[in-house]
Amino acid sequence: MAADVLIHVQHLLGIGHLQRASRIAAGCAAAGLETVLASGGLPVPDLQPGAARLEQLPAARAGDASFSHLADADGRSVDDAWKTARRDATLALFEREWPRVLLLELFPFGRRSLRFELLPLLEAAHARRPRPWVVVSLRDLLNPPGPEKADWAIDIVDRYVDRVLVHGDPQVARLEETIPEAQRIADKLVYTGYVVPEMPRDVPSSGEVLVSTGGGAVGGALGHAAVRARALSHQAGTAPWRVLLGGNLPQSMFDAIQAAADPNTVVERNRADFPLLLAGCRLSVSQAGYNTVTEVLAAGVASVVVPFEGDGGEREQALRAERLAARGRLVSVREVGLTPQRLAQAIDRALAGPPVRQIDEATVDLAGIRNSSQILRELVAMVPTGGTGRTATGPTEAW
Repeated sequence: MAADVLIHVQHLLGIGHLQRASRIAAGCAAAGLETVLASGGLPVPDLQPGAARLEQLPAARAGDASFSHLADADGRSVDDAWKTARRDATLALFEREWPRVLLLELFPFGRRSLRFELLPLLEAAHARRPRPWVVVSLRDLLNPPGPEKADWAIDIVDRYVDRVLVHGDPQVARLEETIPEAQRIADKLVYTGYVVPEMPRDVPSSGEVLVSTGGGAVGGALGHAAVRARALSHQAGTAPWRVLLGGNLPQSMFDAIQAAADPNTVVERNRADFPLLLAGCRLSVSQAGYNTVTEVLAAGVASVVVPFEGDGGEREQALRAERLAARGRLVSVREVGLTPQRLAQAIDRALAGPPVRQIDEATVDLAGIRNSSQILRELVAMVPTGGTGRTATGPTEAW
């Protein structure tokens, strides 16, 4: 059976891109669409794409925190032979599934290192008759690219892409604020609201300070600061703390953080019931990645964020934190120069402030899964199913 929707996603350092794509895939499948999620990153246990089918491509990851090069699953820099195998696997999947909608997560606004794979995929979609709709999926804010990269991305959208789904609320932030060149494709931009899973309701309070460092390998600094911050906090020094560390954090770093924790601090790997823990906590401490921040918004808990800055060139999380801090929704502290004392002070400010009012869809649009699924369902309905007798009644053939 041909797929209605084929979603391509590549996570490189953390797992946020994959989680968001997985939630959209699950929403599409729940809406009755035959959905395939093609993942190009390392396999992630406990991924929950619902009834969507997961297809694992030859896995790649970031060679370092600067995303300067790709590495394979064993950490070796990828070579031309690997790139050819990866491209061929992706094209074979496309030909086998013959989707009515092809959705690319982030590209061409990011993942330029996958040009060897995704440009041929776009060409294949362009050549198919009837042509599938080509959709790009973006989070609310992007790390601002230079003008040359932005112009290149806009040119790709002009040539190949029918819709750009921006998974945010334009009342909070607009894509054009980080990529001014996006004004050129304003007619293709569709804001869906934030992609947030269903959060548990009426959860008894645990009284915990919940520290989550994300799913990647870069949360060590936050974990180290957190286990030492408890003793320095005036507002939360007697509360139980729980520190969740990503599955990709090296075991040696995990062991060091665990050894530094006091008896009232639990240090463990990420848990599948994170939404339940979040809904019941007293305070959340995390990075400012899209998925965690939107879950915090939905849960309505007090929050401190430490935006990921990488080697200094990453601005996306900082921009998101600035926007929400300006609304009084959270307290932000920089990753550069992070110390246990600075983190404890931020926690005290967050807990000493007025109670956080739970944000619902009347305040911030959190219906991104439902809205995205509906948009894709409408596109699917315009393209006939696969077969040699298909006629070109889908997207406009003119480019």
